Amino acid sequence: MTGRMSIVDGDITRLRVGAIVNAAKESLLGGGGVDGAIHAAAGPELLAECRTIGGCPTGEARITGGYRLAARHVIHTVGPVWHGGGRDEEALLAGCYRNSLALARDNGVSTIAFPAISTGVYRFPAIRAADIAARTVADFLAQNGLPESVLFCCFGRASADAHRAALKALA
Repeated sequence: MTGRMSIVDGDITRLRVGAIVNAAKESLLGGGGVDGAIHAAAGPELLAECRTIGGCPTGEARITGGYRLAARHVIHTVGPVWHGGGRDEEALLAGCYRNSLALARDNGVSTIAFPAISTGVYRFPAIRAADIAARTVADFLAQNGLPESVLFCCFGRASADAHRAALKALA
């Protein structure tokens, strides 16, 4: 399944894919980092749709239109804040990937791009997060035909290196 996963370094808001994943806050009403960049690039229509959803609990996912983005959809998922590993953070992070992939599958999305969920201001250790992402995605892809391909859109070399190592460990 690792052949269906790849790594890109760049701006997730510019990717021409079926869906990009937004590392969102529970309110889904925008924020900083990836969340703010996606909302800014998508335009006010994204925020208007998000207002109708009623939020999203940590580990779950919701889907909206992509509006002014190159991606057709945005899948919003709320990653866990890292508190040292004793608050089920790893299971919640795996849930982010699994639930996002299930929404992609159920909505006919063939290509999906993920940021490194929870590794910014939520402080999840990057190497551990990349391992969880790679394993969870590989397990999902082994049982599902969609999405056909998954991109890990990394912001910076350290994140890309962590994801490369995680994919290599699966091979």
